[in-house]
Amino acid sequence: MIIIPARLNSSRFENKILVDILGLPMVIKTAKQVSKLDKVVIATDSEEVANLSKEYGFDSVLTSTEHQSGTDRINEAVNKLNLDENEIIINVQADEPFIEENVIKAVIQRVEKIKENNEDIMITSCYKKISSELADDPNHVKVVLDNHENAIYFSRAKVPYHRDHYESAQYYGHLGIYGFTKKTLNAFCKLKTSKLENVEKLEQLRAIDNGYTITMVEVESKSFGIDTKEDLENALKMFNK
Repeated sequence: MIIIPARLNSSRFENKILVDILGLPMVIKTAKQVSKLDKVVIATDSEEVANLSKEYGFDSVLTSTEHQSGTDRINEAVNKLNLDENEIIINVQADEPFIEENVIKAVIQRVEKIKENNEDIMITSCYKKISSELADDPNHVKVVLDNHENAIYFSRAKVPYHRDHYESAQYYGHLGIYGFTKKTLNAFCKLKTSKLENVEKLEQLRAIDNGYTITMVEVESKSFGIDTKEDLENALKMFNK
């Protein structure tokens, strides 16, 4: 099941999930973008978004207004839906209206393999190669990987720091797509908010802070999360062709 956490208020871009994206509210455009892959449910703290979801034919779950992260929000939703503990849950952010199907498929397939092999992995996510210039932007989160494609760290800073400044330096941009089973999602959300999570404002650091594994899948994608009005303008220029 694909669950889209849809918090109405946003500190950097007010009501961004309702802005028009090529004729659709952003959250609905995101839902339609991935709807061929699995059932989509919108987890929201807003009656307005719940009604909008129904209008466009998507199920929704009303959740608390107190959640500090999207993953905590979808955790409430999956428990209200009484899903099996082995159900695969894909968290797609509401501000990804141009996310490609192949990205979601790659995450789903990796979670399926984890289940099949009984691997001790809490979260599956994905990354893409990005330019040094894009890595400078703190709104584009970077991930540092080990030799097994597991995440060592996520940061808004430009990491890793290339001391010799060689031209071939490679950076990896994190895409905010997360794969769990219901069991690992519940386990993640029982963890206390961590120090690094609070510093970077990146919820995935909660798992790393507590010694759990996040495995990463490399994908090709032109999409990016829309965090600011500038992001929106850039996305519409890029994809409105």
